[in-house]
Amino acid sequence: MARMPTIAARAEHLLGRPVAATTAVPGGSSCTATRVRMADGGSALMKTRPHPPPGFFATEAHGLTWLAEAGGAPVPEVLAVDDDCLLMAWIETAPATVEAAEGFGHALAATHRAGADGFGAERDGYIGAIPLPNQPAATWPEFYARRRVEPYLRAAKDRSAIDPVDASAVSEVLSRLDQLAGADEPPALLHGDLWSGNLLWGADGRVHLVDPAAHGGHRETDLAMLALFGTPHLGRILAAYDEAAPLSAGWRERVALHQLHPLLVHAVTFGGSYGSRAGAAARTALNPPRHADA
Repeated sequence: MARMPTIAARAEHLLGRPVAATTAVPGGSSCTATRVRMADGGSALMKTRPHPPPGFFATEAHGLTWLAEAGGAPVPEVLAVDDDCLLMAWIETAPATVEAAEGFGHALAATHRAGADGFGAERDGYIGAIPLPNQPAATWPEFYARRRVEPYLRAAKDRSAIDPVDASAVSEVLSRLDQLAGADEPPALLHGDLWSGNLLWGADGRVHLVDPAAHGGHRETDLAMLALFGTPHLGRILAAYDEAAPLSAGWRERVALHQLHPLLVHAVTFGGSYGSRAGAAARTALNPPRHADA
């Protein structure tokens, strides 16, 4: 209850409803999450962060609203947003199921199908706690190189988070990106940071998306991110997605290519082995294993 005076008062001010209790929610590396229980029986999730950069929570709220408008995978309703916090509808969770996974595959395909005006977004954003440039580019290879890989490769080298051999492999991928990218596809509406921690397996039987870095991009990017750190029932998700929106030939061979960006972000943020993992992914992208269904 020690959190009540500040969190509760802030929530009451923004929502115009009395608060009965607050409870810390575990998880999250850049923000503090709190369940706010309202006196009328409802609940909300409140995210806060000391001294957030300008537009941090407004950008997240904009991404949630953009994804909601697609009518595909559900997202929590944005209840209120201010410079220092974001309030959204509380999602009751339940264990992951095959049925929810299959439904999510279909729903994610619908989100992607909603599309975007181009590769990029109308505003820059954040991925975790670090800035994410979103200035539009004419093609996906140009966008991926200039807005996703190059900035974080530079930052990783500046921080000695990637060694020269691994950095050279990433640079070689960039030099061959037009050939490695596969067939041209229109810009899809992406979540943009779709690792398993940003999926809420709801008690309503649906998978809800949170913490987006929404932008127009290549749909294989979201799918590759799901595979990077492990997602329950991933095979069922991908099969349902492919059923609803068949993937281009060779998509499995391009998974490592699309994982370069999040691995470099992790190298910049956490260091450790992520630089070497980015180098390994680059070498796999340059010489991908062959799949029977590619």
